[in-house]
Amino acid sequence: MTSPAPRVTVLYDAMRWEEKALMEAGRREGIDVRMVDCRGLAQELDGRDAADAASAHGVVLQRCVSYYRSVHSTAALEGLGATVINPMMTGVLAGNKLYAHMLLKKSGVPVPKARVAFSRDAALEALDRTGYPAVIKPTVGSWGRMVSRLTGRDAAAGVLEGREGMYPLYHVHYMEEFVDRPERDIRVIMVGGRAAAAIYRYSGSSWKTNMATGGRAEACPVTAEMEEICIKAARAVGGEVVGVDMMESRDRGHLVHEVNNTTEFKNTVRVCGVDVPAAIMRYAAGRARGKDGA
Repeated sequence: MTSPAPRVTVLYDAMRWEEKALMEAGRREGIDVRMVDCRGLAQELDGRDAADAASAHGVVLQRCVSYYRSVHSTAALEGLGATVINPMMTGVLAGNKLYAHMLLKKSGVPVPKARVAFSRDAALEALDRTGYPAVIKPTVGSWGRMVSRLTGRDAAAGVLEGREGMYPLYHVHYMEEFVDRPERDIRVIMVGGRAAAAIYRYSGSSWKTNMATGGRAEACPVTAEMEEICIKAARAVGGEVVGVDMMESRDRGHLVHEVNNTTEFKNTVRVCGVDVPAAIMRYAAGRARGKDGA
């Protein structure tokens, strides 16, 4: 008797190139792919019917752009017994730059030097001690938004004053050294504990290397050293499918500055010619088969 196709639900809140590619790759692989827009999801949290509804999703591939939708929808589904890639704690930990920094450091992953302060004055005192330039980042955020390069005390005071009038999240001042590096960084796509492909991301009109700010991408060969660092980084946050962002410092080698829970991979596919969505969907299907005991 033929085994039923493994079921994978792609949970999303924006239908980007990546989500369409995952859907198409899954169907090519013979996977029962279900696309669910999280914005229309109303999940009961109690009772047998609620657990059955969660189980009907099969394995859930979490692709929500919103940090808050991602971690809360994952929490709801996991609480009812669903298997979610990545699990809730990966979303929580990787999605917060301070949490991730501390876990990466504890796991022996090389990271930029960083500091945290909880008021404008404390942040300025810390910067006076460590020197400029520095980079200030929101603990939760993506695409380079609210990330500023602080070139001196006056610039820092202006940025910090603006943040003090914002939501309390921005009163946590997470600051990193400005790493002496080439005008590029590296994104490595990790799937199931292995590096699927990597790209160099070059600065566009900004010093930031995010593709959203106009940067460009080139294929990057993955060395054994890079993969080892990325394996440690993914494990540090419990990530199964993640993007590991690293910089090539001129004096300390590769430094990991971010682990992405719902990573983008359009440019990786485009410049590397690697079928990343198929690799992700095959991994998710394998998890679904394992869950069903196949």
